Amino acid sequence: MSCEHKPWQESMPEDQFERMRAILGAPSPVGLEAAMTTGVLAPYVEGFMPKGWSIRKFRGNAGIVIDTAPNKTDAFTVMLIGHADKIRLQVRSIGKDGKIWVNSDSFLPTTLIGHEVRLFSEDPDAPGRYRVIDGGTIEALGAIHFAPPGVRDGSKGIDAKKLYLELQLHGEDRKKQIDALGIRAGDSLLLNRPIRHGFAPDTFQGAYLDNGLGCFVVVEVARLLAEAGGLKNVRYLGAAATHEEIGRFGSRVLAGELRPDVVIAVDVNHDYEAAPGVADRRFEPLAMGKGFTLSVGAVASAGLNAIIQQVAKAHDIPVQISLVGRDTGTDAMAAALASIDAAATSLGFPIRNMHTISESGHTGDVLAALYAVVHALQHMDAMNDGAGICSDDLIDAHPRLDLAHDLEHRPAADE
Repeated sequence: MSCEHKPWQESMPEDQFERMRAILGAPSPVGLEAAMTTGVLAPYVEGFMPKGWSIRKFRGNAGIVIDTAPNKTDAFTVMLIGHADKIRLQVRSIGKDGKIWVNSDSFLPTTLIGHEVRLFSEDPDAPGRYRVIDGGTIEALGAIHFAPPGVRDGSKGIDAKKLYLELQLHGEDRKKQIDALGIRAGDSLLLNRPIRHGFAPDTFQGAYLDNGLGCFVVVEVARLLAEAGGLKNVRYLGAAATHEEIGRFGSRVLAGELRPDVVIAVDVNHDYEAAPGVADRRFEPLAMGKGFTLSVGAVASAGLNAIIQQVAKAHDIPVQISLVGRDTGTDAMAAALASIDAAATSLGFPIRNMHTISESGHTGDVLAALYAVVHALQHMDAMNDGAGICSDDLIDAHPRLDLAHDLEHRPAADE
């Protein structure tokens, strides 16, 4: 991982892409995240983690934390957080004609029509055990012929209350057929679209980049640290949190339990340059393929951001500044929400079509975030002449704007 080797400028190796696909493909709706955390992430980490590392698990949620120094609780601790939960549809009710009515959760209803989903249903005869039904699609109108004029000409959208799961059932007593399957209110549905390579070089598209990508970075950081011999002074906590999509409840528990000195969230961001119809909102020009994003605003620590920017500049890692205002919108809020004194920030990767079945991203942005975190951790580990970063380094890193220097006008070359 020398300065000369710049993986973010290269195509992601296929074996690494397949690991990313496996993580993003794990069925982990909100509240049922163990398929990703203990089904994919933990076994992968156990395959490379050195002796002395541990994986922490929790009673109240399916989150996990990779702990590189479980016996050094007084060490300076950095928690990197991705979230394993995915937005999902849920069964609302079953109609007399056998229609399985579902909610739209955090999806635009229009984007769901016709897409294949997987239904995960708890077995009513064996609570805690789940079955899966493949082949169903989300529908609302049945056909354009049955749609009201406003929907047909595009002037009106799809009413979320009209969404239902089509299982192609036929014959008499279709509701009884559904009831016999044990499907009931609260069962979860996930879009069925594994990621695949995109048309443009180094791109990929599919469902649930939000936020399997963050969990991918968390475990790949751990792998790279292990391959480099670990950290001497800094304790790395690689967290795959739960319940982010409904209020970031999982990450605040992890922060409250482990009380890190630094919290860094890693999550998706928006490609505002390519977003349609938003030019008048004057969003910052974040763009897919131009590097990872670094949040400024909300609870983001200026001192921590300075370290990350310095490291990114030293290693020629492209970074884009992302304005977040009052709230980062990510698990970077975990420590503040848990009332823990920790320096925090949020890293991301610009993607398109967030919360749809066709989210798309750039592997270079993901790798840029990954290596920015690795190099930042190694930099912190080497600070203070090899003794490592300490709390005072961040306590004394709050900028004094009353000491700001005057910015003099410097004429351009053609003036």
